[in-house]
Amino acid sequence: MKGFALIALACGVALVAWPAQKKKKDEITQTLQVPRELPSAVVGDTRRLTFHVTPLSSKGLLSQQVRDALKALAREAGGNTVLKIRAFVGGSGDVRRVRDLVSEGFADRREPLPALSLVRCGGLPLEGAQVVLEAIAAGKKEVNPHGLAFFSAQTATSENPLDAVAPLAARSLAVLRQAVQAAGSEPADVLRVTCFLSSLDNLAATRKLVDAEYPRAALNYVETQRAPDRALAACEAVARLRRDAGGRLLLMNPEGLPREPGESQIALVSAPHVVLTGSQVSFGYQEEDARLAFERLRKSLEQGGVSARDVAFAHYYPLSAGIAEQVRRVRSKFFDDARPPAGSLVLFEGLPSMEAGFAVDLVAVKD
Repeated sequence: MKGFALIALACGVALVAWPAQKKKKDEITQTLQVPRELPSAVVGDTRRLTFHVTPLSSKGLLSQQVRDALKALAREAGGNTVLKIRAFVGGSGDVRRVRDLVSEGFADRREPLPALSLVRCGGLPLEGAQVVLEAIAAGKKEVNPHGLAFFSAQTATSENPLDAVAPLAARSLAVLRQAVQAAGSEPADVLRVTCFLSSLDNLAATRKLVDAEYPRAALNYVETQRAPDRALAACEAVARLRRDAGGRLLLMNPEGLPREPGESQIALVSAPHVVLTGSQVSFGYQEEDARLAFERLRKSLEQGGVSARDVAFAHYYPLSAGIAEQVRRVRSKFFDDARPPAGSLVLFEGLPSMEAGFAVDLVAVKD
């Protein structure tokens, strides 16, 4: 009897402890992981860089589309390390969610986290599509033996926002063609073309022009704003160099190409490495806020072992014409006026923060 009592007591203790143990186990499995913070800048081998644009999808809401785009990117990159992503988000989804999904996606695959630029645009060329990803990856083989050429966005505008975009795109592409020739590259050398457009109406006409000119490039078309104050087409590009630039970074303004104060037309990069930053946001709408954003950007460059003098290309994403002018004034104090980087400055619909006035990201050279 005494033995039976001891066995019964042990079973009772186990029954009492089991729910507590089960509850503790459930609590552990339900703990949510905080997404890892994405790097402010990454370094890549210039000669191994590849350029990608994800296909559009209209399936599901923003979160599903981001996950699908990341899967498509992983397939296209084919095992290459993705260094930088630029995400354009349309629709009404929470733009900030994209950052968490990118972090989670790469962490789940145990891959290095990329730098990220995140911008809300007016729309994308597929009804229901909410996101497109542009990516720069590092391959295992040298595919750009002489380096890369970065071409500023060639902007063509009309004061009437309802004017057709295709004629403006033709003007933009004509200047881009001159720039590619001035760099000594051929259309077949162009690796990516992004056209920022005020409207996606009759996009087929613009797409036909770009497809005919750059059949091997990764192509992207983005509507900048839902209600622009003027019609616009601005196409930028990256190409493979056919010969060494004669220096780690050569900034060019060839004769016959339009001049934009504070911006070079072409950046030829033969340096062995590039530093790619994520977007740095200006919190606020005053010039002091813009200066603080550039100072944070300076720190990102320093973390990558470079300085403002090493910048080859700058993307600016202001949300109004007034802020764009503010950016022009502030950047003149950040960069050398005698040799400013190439770049693009185009108005966009929005940014992840409600208090943001503009964002900027950079490509810099590194030995």
